[in-house]
Amino acid sequence: MKIERRQWLKALLAAPLAAALPALADSLEVIRQRGRLRIAVYNNFPPYSLPGGKGVDAEIGRAIAEKLGLSAEIVGFNADDDMNDDLRNMVWKGHYLGTQPADVMLHVPVDEHLARANDKVRIFGAYHRESLALARRPERVPALSGSAAVALEVFTREKVGVEVTSLADSFLLGVLNGRLRENVVHFRSVAEASKALAGGQVAAVLAPRAELEAGLKGATGVVLETAQFAELKVDSWPLGMAVKVEEPALAEALSGALAELKRDGSIAAIFKRNGISYLPA
Repeated sequence: MKIERRQWLKALLAAPLAAALPALADSLEVIRQRGRLRIAVYNNFPPYSLPGGKGVDAEIGRAIAEKLGLSAEIVGFNADDDMNDDLRNMVWKGHYLGTQPADVMLHVPVDEHLARANDKVRIFGAYHRESLALARRPERVPALSGSAAVALEVFTREKVGVEVTSLADSFLLGVLNGRLRENVVHFRSVAEASKALAGGQVAAVLAPRAELEAGLKGATGVVLETAQFAELKVDSWPLGMAVKVEEPALAEALSGALAELKRDGSIAAIFKRNGISYLPA
């Protein structure tokens, strides 16, 4: 999970995000005249976006464009410091290095706090609900049961991997009054943590389910289960898209196309094709 999503999720447990600044809009009419929909996705973020315009988000973007009678231009970009920066860079203003904003950005958490903090964008169109999951070696870590104080006590003895500065990281460092800190192992990505789990360097990994499913493809001897604890305030979140706030016609057109893709099973098929569990939002 990229840093801006990590910090957004952590912010849900604390204070609201800072507000963004104004920008100019592109129009649906101009996009139709152009014949091409510019769709922003994160770089190197399996299973959602992969090199070569592949991945769940890229496929969803192309399917939406096709519904609108447009070709799709997939614009990959690197995550900035936080979600506010990403929305500024890829939706309403553009990057200071010269990258122009896209018409729509995918993989945006559909969250009222995020929306209020960024009044220059319109966040809508949830297409999937992401959730935290625990991938574990069953011979070392038993099935999750009870409160976090009971279910996670095993990690006072066993190592558990997380992506650095992620929601999972923040949760495990604080739960059980910090007793797990010495056994929380930090990785640069969920993919790296998954490799460590497959190789036996850690007994479990706590991370978003889709990223774990992508990272553990082909791995044996690993069990994946949903992580839900009373102590964990945020264990799932809807993923959607964002356009400039002054683009209601574009938002309506995109919402209509997405609704058709959900009704005819196309969204579910995209997730299945990529080997990822689909949870409607």
